[in-house]
Amino acid sequence: MHLCLFEDDHVPALRPLVETRAAYDLRLGGRTVLETARDAFEPTGLALHARPLVADVTRRAHDPVAVNALPDGADLLLVNGRFVADEGAAQQQLEEATDRDEARAFVQGDALVAAWVPDAAATLPDGVLPRPTLTADAVAGLPTTELDDATLLGRPWHLLGTLRPALMRDIAAQTDAPSPEALPERPHASVHESVTSVNDAQVHLGAGATLRPGALLNAEDGPIFVGPDAIVHERAIVRGPCVIGPKTHVKSGANVEGTATGTWCKIAGEVHDTIVQGFSNKSHPGFLGHAVLGCWCNLGADTNTSNLKNDYGEVSAYAPDEERYVGTGRQFAGLFMGDHSKCGINTMFNTGTVVGTNCNLYGGDFPPRYVPPFSWGGADGLTTYRLDKACEVAERVMARRDTDFTEADRSLLTTLFERTQDERATHLD
Repeated sequence: MHLCLFEDDHVPALRPLVETRAAYDLRLGGRTVLETARDAFEPTGLALHARPLVADVTRRAHDPVAVNALPDGADLLLVNGRFVADEGAAQQQLEEATDRDEARAFVQGDALVAAWVPDAAATLPDGVLPRPTLTADAVAGLPTTELDDATLLGRPWHLLGTLRPALMRDIAAQTDAPSPEALPERPHASVHESVTSVNDAQVHLGAGATLRPGALLNAEDGPIFVGPDAIVHERAIVRGPCVIGPKTHVKSGANVEGTATGTWCKIAGEVHDTIVQGFSNKSHPGFLGHAVLGCWCNLGADTNTSNLKNDYGEVSAYAPDEERYVGTGRQFAGLFMGDHSKCGINTMFNTGTVVGTNCNLYGGDFPPRYVPPFSWGGADGLTTYRLDKACEVAERVMARRDTDFTEADRSLLTTLFERTQDERATHLD
């Protein structure tokens, strides 16, 4: 059985996080949506469908996996790239379907959740995967089952609702059992004798992980995973559930809880209930809570985000796909920032702020609660961030993490810049 994750026409509602990646490459916790689905369904092969905007970067990220091409002769489980495999009833129904010879579609309202298609290349319409998005009409005519309890990501802040359960699942999936040795006795890691830990059995250390003098790791309320070659610096506090990604530095005096980081981040200050996709920096004091950051972001010293309104009411946030503010259904919601965006020292973000890809923000007071892609400025006004300059900075920043800025990256940013010109005309001065 081959697994194919696809993108549907609801994906734009996940902006700005999907402006530079496929929906299934969003981080849920210690794993992405794709990694979670792959581990859940254990396919013999993998294929991917991606929107034209992100197809080339998806090919590069997942090489040699086929993108937008059906595997010949394979039985195929098509799964929506927004589907969270959370071990619930919906996942069980999909697993059971793969044991049958009958093709079947699974829907939730107007959204195609999944489809089981034996001998897919012979059964599905010609050219189905190269479609810009995959919807229920691609499997029209198949028997259909409604999956009311399927978890589908619909907005960026939905990632906050799935974060802590995902952290628990992901750490369990990445570790065989509770760790029997006390922290200083783990031969594959470097743990200073002055490190304080609570519930050692639920603190997991990857190969080459380092815990420096005075670090405190408390796994009373959930497990902690410190990834390979990650460093928890002097006097830093990490409270579970928490995943510290490979090569990530939790800097001196940091206070981190309920958070997931990807690869090679720098984390300082107070950070909780936050997802950092990877390769991003919050290297200085300041508060970041109930937030999602993309890759290659940098928050200047003493950046602070509000995650709670003074009246304790529901937080609203801007939905670029609908061009209006919508309710998040959450009391706590902070910052949602796309890839390659930066802010200067002492930046303040209001509750429910959405910042698009490749923005450069600075100055006193709060910037607008919606900042479209390729914006430059702050509370005193925004102008367009020149594309050539944005690409130049992206190339320089990525080189600092030994990552090439490719023609696929340049083409994606160029296309995104052109597609969002009208948004900037509406929102910028």
